[in-house]
Amino acid sequence: MWFLFALLSAVFAALTSILAKIGIDGVGSNLATAIRTVVVVIMAWGMVFLTNSQGGIFDISRKSWIFLILSGLATGASWLCYYKALQIGDVSKVVPIDKLSVVITLVLAFVFLHEQFTVKSLIGCVLIALGTLVMVI
Repeated sequence: MWFLFALLSAVFAALTSILAKIGIDGVGSNLATAIRTVVVVIMAWGMVFLTNSQGGIFDISRKSWIFLILSGLATGASWLCYYKALQIGDVSKVVPIDKLSVVITLVLAFVFLHEQFTVKSLIGCVLIALGTLVMVI
C-alpha cells in the first residue's frame, strides 16, 4: 500500500509543479505560496476531522512537537524557494533540481538516522545527480 501512496504522491507533486507555474503568472511568489499553504492547511485539518483524529493532538510528545514544527519551517522555506524558482525559471529545469532532495535526504538519513547506505543507494544517488545535471544543462 505504501507504494501506491508514494506513486500518487509523485503524480500530485508533478501536477503541483505544472498547476503552480500556470497559477503563479502575475502573482508574487510569496503570495502564491501563502495561498497554496492556506489550501493545504484547510485540506489537512479537513482530513484530521474526517478521520476523527483530532483527539490525538493532546498525546503528542514535546519532542514530536519540536520536530514537527521544525519540519513545518523547513517545508515553508522549501515552498517559498520553490515558488520563487518556478516564477523565474523553467519548470523543466526547476523540478529536476528540486528533486535532488532525494539525494540529500538519503545522505541526511544515513548521517542523522543511521539508516543503511548501500552500494545500490550510492549508485542511485549518483545516477539521480547525473540525470539532474543532464536535464538542466
